[in-house]
Amino acid sequence: MDYVKFGGTGLEVSKICLGCMTFGDPDRGNHAWTQGEEASRPLIRQALEAGINFLDTANTYSDGSSEEIVGRAIRDFSRREEIVLATKVFNRMRPGPNGAGLSRKAIFDEIDNSLRRLGTDYVDLYQIHRFDPTTPIEETLEALHDVVKAGKARYIGASSMYAWQFAKMINTSKANGWTPFVSMQDHLNLLYREEEREMLPFCQDQKIAVIPWSPLARGRLTRDWDEKTARSETDEFGKTLYKQAEDADRAIIGIVGYLAKKHGVSRAQIATAWIMQKSAVTAPIIGASKPGHIADAVGALAVKLSAEDVAALEQPYVPHQVEGFK
Repeated sequence: MDYVKFGGTGLEVSKICLGCMTFGDPDRGNHAWTQGEEASRPLIRQALEAGINFLDTANTYSDGSSEEIVGRAIRDFSRREEIVLATKVFNRMRPGPNGAGLSRKAIFDEIDNSLRRLGTDYVDLYQIHRFDPTTPIEETLEALHDVVKAGKARYIGASSMYAWQFAKMINTSKANGWTPFVSMQDHLNLLYREEEREMLPFCQDQKIAVIPWSPLARGRLTRDWDEKTARSETDEFGKTLYKQAEDADRAIIGIVGYLAKKHGVSRAQIATAWIMQKSAVTAPIIGASKPGHIADAVGALAVKLSAEDVAALEQPYVPHQVEGFK
């Protein structure tokens, strides 16, 4: 496994982050395609044994059961200090007032709930899952600063939003001497590259770590265009993505397949190698529901794409409207 500094910090993370949204009770929350603890634990153990030290989950994944599964696995398969553990806050966790968002109350309540489910005293990276337009950013940023100063989080990060929103939050933190954001978890893959316009250059300039979600486009880049899976049929959020440019998407998927044959590797490795070769990217977040998914991710570290390969993969892309922010 290769390791890299996390943006401008001294923290070192594996160049692959294990995304833990797949791990959760399918009867809790709104992800019917997830798999329970018995099926999840061997995959988490496989990732840890492969040298992956960076795990990303969220309070909202399977109504908190992802955090529970991940926390128990870490206790059983590793030492806490060896793991870079990330979780998130923003999405609704209960009905009624204050059950979602980035108010001071919501952040303070949810960090404690996440720590309880994870069975740990702190998380390494606490991320705002989305921008909250209903809460003053000063309230959110000071609350996050206080979470860090209380020892409940080591670093803070953000996820999908407009670059101007992220810049405004970063500058407000600097002006007040509050804990700065060190990472951006954004939507980036061969089928959706709009983050290349503003967010990636901004993060690179500011030494912000970039950890893209859905680097395989919900699995679309790993299979034939018309092939369906249990997740593709039941992933309601996923169904809202990748509908804007189907002709271009089909062409890109075809080129991924061609290059996979050319290099003698899987399609997943080609798509992962493409995102890893981007200088702004720190570590893509790879989901796994089978042992082969983790093996593919690790194997992608050895796949070297030529400039011609990269150009062929990128050529069919057409501009998209922004998606994935909700």
